[in-house]
Amino acid sequence: MRLVRYNVAASLDGYVAGPHRNFDWIPDDPTVDFARIFAKVDTVLLGRKSYEVALDLGEPAWSADARVFVFSSTLRPENHPDVTVVADHAVERVRALREEPGDGEIWLFGGGELFRTMLAGGQVDRVEVTIAPVLLGGGTPLLAPRAPQTQLALVDSHRYPSGLVGLTYAVVR
Repeated sequence: MRLVRYNVAASLDGYVAGPHRNFDWIPDDPTVDFARIFAKVDTVLLGRKSYEVALDLGEPAWSADARVFVFSSTLRPENHPDVTVVADHAVERVRALREEPGDGEIWLFGGGELFRTMLAGGQVDRVEVTIAPVLLGGGTPLLAPRAPQTQLALVDSHRYPSGLVGLTYAVVR
């Protein structure tokens, strides 16, 4: 079964975006090896809000050949021909993606609501959070409210020169 990774940067107080959907609080650290981190990713999952933020940024964080699935009941597929818009049955769709042959990984890019849905549906294998040394006091939470309690096991940690700390957890089933 293919691996689903929720990989995000978060403030120390647990926000993945600031109060104005901003990311300028994430330090630029040239030692972060994005190519290595995402070398096996061939599929990207996003909620509508995260997708809209990604569009505003201009250049996507994922490779050009990655399949991109946007989970939204309001986006019209014909207006977004470069992605696959999924309007319903999100857990079932991701389960089917995981069962496809191959060893490519699936990056759950965001956001907190999609993460909550996938976590509740048993479709997340790893939670990879890079903690930024900042307290935002508000914004978009790492995990949307009313998520199921989930046990995690620390797999790896890495301290970066900028003060970022990368934490990788396996979801305990």
